[in-house]
Amino acid sequence: MTALNSQPDTQDTLLSPAFMRQLDRLDVMSRKMLRGKLQGERRSKKKGQSVEFADYRSYVVGDDLRFIDWNLYARLDKLFLRLFMEEEDLSVSVVLDVTKSMDFGEPNKFLYAKRVAAALGYIGLSHYNRVNLYTFADTVTDMAQSMRGRRPIPQMLRFLQGQQPVDGENVSGNLASACKRLSLLQRQPGVIVLLSDFFDKGDLAEALRYLGGEKHDVYAIQLLAPQEVDPMKGNIVGDLRLRDIEDGDIAEVSVSPALIKKYKANLQAYCQHVREQCLRRGAAYMISETSVPFDALVLKYLRQRGLLG
Repeated sequence: MTALNSQPDTQDTLLSPAFMRQLDRLDVMSRKMLRGKLQGERRSKKKGQSVEFADYRSYVVGDDLRFIDWNLYARLDKLFLRLFMEEEDLSVSVVLDVTKSMDFGEPNKFLYAKRVAAALGYIGLSHYNRVNLYTFADTVTDMAQSMRGRRPIPQMLRFLQGQQPVDGENVSGNLASACKRLSLLQRQPGVIVLLSDFFDKGDLAEALRYLGGEKHDVYAIQLLAPQEVDPMKGNIVGDLRLRDIEDGDIAEVSVSPALIKKYKANLQAYCQHVREQCLRRGAAYMISETSVPFDALVLKYLRQRGLLG
């Protein structure tokens, strides 16, 4: 597996042609019945007006006369309407954290998240679902909306390729503000996938409240670098003066086995807090280190969690 650098040079770094062929066998799934506006490749439990016959029902005044089966009327002297399986599109929105803390680790969290976003976007577009991409820091910072079909795939990849971690002293993560803005932008029901390390000092419960309810099916994917899970992998030793990469807070520490143990316990507790808040709001949650091969995350673990099928 090739190591992930901070920024890709080509779109093939995000998704190789060979990997795209593997993605063609997958589709984005929803745990809820979310009705789209256009006909796509998703088979619905409802009856509609596509080309595949499903059933008959008796005619009632006001029904469309075009769907009366006149041959059946000639035999039974009774009016019946032909019903067809409805195929509908699914809105798939991928929300990418572009705060400075994402640009960390080996393999790099930001590039890893962009590859996951590219894979989900490709799968959605390949199955004619409506795909939206959003980035956020202190609010929603950029977007590519209402892409549908295979033609926008290069556009989708260029959008992700051009994304950079935000760089500014006064810009830090604010997931609550971003989700509030997202709830106004994303009016169509659908699947929303949050890709973030969730290192946010705000109120996570408030953030998820904006996306909760029956309207959206939310998946939260927390990505951590191996060096964040175990600081010893980053050769953290001695007396250090640490600066928060996002808000500039300073902390002076002396690295010791006891401090490392406390750090790991705090990280584990925080990740558990993120998980509990997600589940409380009805969002599916999963966590992954960037050391997990990217293809395994998409082809195996996202399928196990029900996001892909």
